[in-house]
Amino acid sequence: MNTKNLILSALLAAATGTAGAQVYNVEPGHTYPSFEADHMGLSFWRGKFTKSSGKIVLDRASKSGGSIDISIDAGTVDFGHAKMNEKARGEEMFNVAKYPSITYKSTALKFDGDKLVGVDGEMTLLGITKPMPLTITHFKCIIHPMLKREVCGADAQGRFDRSDYGMTIGLPRFSPEIKLAIQVEAIKAD
Repeated sequence: MNTKNLILSALLAAATGTAGAQVYNVEPGHTYPSFEADHMGLSFWRGKFTKSSGKIVLDRASKSGGSIDISIDAGTVDFGHAKMNEKARGEEMFNVAKYPSITYKSTALKFDGDKLVGVDGEMTLLGITKPMPLTITHFKCIIHPMLKREVCGADAQGRFDRSDYGMTIGLPRFSPEIKLAIQVEAIKAD
């Protein structure tokens, strides 16, 4: 579900221009896939996953080459509410005992000139794989002043229907649409 946020990481890496493919490692301390879900039309519950990892490979010279491979630890779902976190980890929602991770793998990176603007890919949630496009709303790469290496950051957005992945708890009282907002940072590999 929040693997989309991991895609942001890949987008972050694509911003700076150098020849050839470059590898970036997702920085888990600065990457948080987050989501928003309907609560009976009364409010929206927001949550995030606090542990993710992955690699992004970008070929900026071609403005199309590269790949994103992200894994999110489903057991780190955090709504800021202990009872809801416990419920979310159970069989009716993320079923972390059976499906401990959510993954995202890109199929194509989208550019508008030199700017990375989107990612096509597939998310696997609860053992079901479906297409998951992401829109990149912000992307920037810099030489990090403390790390002395290139670091890229991005914000990505996406939407999906949780019932497509078999997560039907609360339907039809609760809308199945999930909105994603993913912040990601990735560090260029040595």
